Amino acid sequence: MTRWTPDPSFYPSPRQAALAPAEKLAYVAAFDRAAERPDALAVLDTDPESPEYGRVVGWTDLPHTGDELHHFGWNACSSALCPTAPHPHVERRFLIVPGLRSSRVHVYDTKPDPRAPKLVKVIEPGELAERAGYSRPHTVHCGPDGIYLSALGGTGDADGPGGIAILDHTSFDVRGAWEADRGPQHLAYDFWWHLNHDVLVTSEWGTPSMIEDGIVGELLLGRRYGHAIHFWDLAKRRHVQRVDLGDAYQMPLELRPAHDPTQTYGFVGVVISVEDLSASIWLWHRDGAEWAVTKVIDIPAEPADAADLPDLLKPFGAVPPLVTDIDLSVDDRFLYVSCWGTGELRQYDVSDPFHPVQTGSVRLGGIVRRTPHPGFPDEPLAGGPQMVEISRDGRRVYVSNSLYGSWDDQFYPDGVGAWLAKLDVDTEAGGLTPDARFFPRGEEFRGLRVHQTRLQGGDASSDSYCFP
Repeated sequence: MTRWTPDPSFYPSPRQAALAPAEKLAYVAAFDRAAERPDALAVLDTDPESPEYGRVVGWTDLPHTGDELHHFGWNACSSALCPTAPHPHVERRFLIVPGLRSSRVHVYDTKPDPRAPKLVKVIEPGELAERAGYSRPHTVHCGPDGIYLSALGGTGDADGPGGIAILDHTSFDVRGAWEADRGPQHLAYDFWWHLNHDVLVTSEWGTPSMIEDGIVGELLLGRRYGHAIHFWDLAKRRHVQRVDLGDAYQMPLELRPAHDPTQTYGFVGVVISVEDLSASIWLWHRDGAEWAVTKVIDIPAEPADAADLPDLLKPFGAVPPLVTDIDLSVDDRFLYVSCWGTGELRQYDVSDPFHPVQTGSVRLGGIVRRTPHPGFPDEPLAGGPQMVEISRDGRRVYVSNSLYGSWDDQFYPDGVGAWLAKLDVDTEAGGLTPDARFFPRGEEFRGLRVHQTRLQGGDASSDSYCFP
């Protein structure tokens, strides 16, 4: 896996990455909610010239049941070209695939046949617990010095704190916990960084007991889920500052920093406000020597007949947007916001990050609307745009419809189904349109639900850069 020359899918700057060739394949995490069959990695053909375009062309079952695949990522990416990277000749070859419920971490080799990833290693829960003190691995990012893996839980009977473990780039052994001093941080979820500024940012969801059986109404109304983000000294691995959004703003989840490495701002999506069921997007930024967070987008709940709502929402007579994912194009121009509850994907021009302007919207699914795909108008859809992935050139957006097994069941009790859509983007004026030829769904995924998508060669949420 060591190369004499850098991997050609690595780019020193976001500007150069945006000129990369289009992806030919996409990898999708698929899971069995009943935990009776193995989860799987599905491989989709994304080449418009291919006769198999928009179809599942590869399928790899995991060796066990009950993993519940969620987020996953590459072993190495463009951060390997940073001046401080000790491993400049690694290659983007292996997919690091955690099981959120099982705490196993799987390593899949995409060579020699990228349509048939092969399992090369399983990190068992005991190794993650013994060497790092964590369980319930969640998010994977390829750093310049190793593979970073966030986790929601502690070990044994400990429900937390969650944090970040480091894996070796080549052996995939667990090195240990990343944090040298975690300060007040206890809840964990996503993490990202500003590499040139030695800053790491983390967000909060909840401990495993708070999330594994669905959202707990008492915890939500009691404002017990996460509502802060944390800033760290990346080099010293020490907590620097906690910024509280206010306990009404529950679950600040996905973090998306500017790709431009000279900038020190980014966006975080908040799932729900307990005061009015709205969702929101916040901007983190410097405020003198400190960090600050400013709300820049509000998305209101939509009124609905209680008879059309799941039990959790009936007393409120409204559908919350439930912003469960966001993604930022590589050129830092467009922010995409998934409103999983209302079944909407929104596009905002964030050229001025303090003043976003909505430039596009597509409706698919939704708790009440069940909006069909325009290519298949007679098929009402459950779920909604959830995980979002953007091609490096910003021209294609992929969305999948499942959030997390128990939460799917809670908000879509009649079944969430399985589908994945591709949207074409007008990169000049803004706007996005569903591709009628690309809509794998249902039995195409063999009865499994689909969550995150990763694009061959990299995508907008996998790579970070050290040169402008």
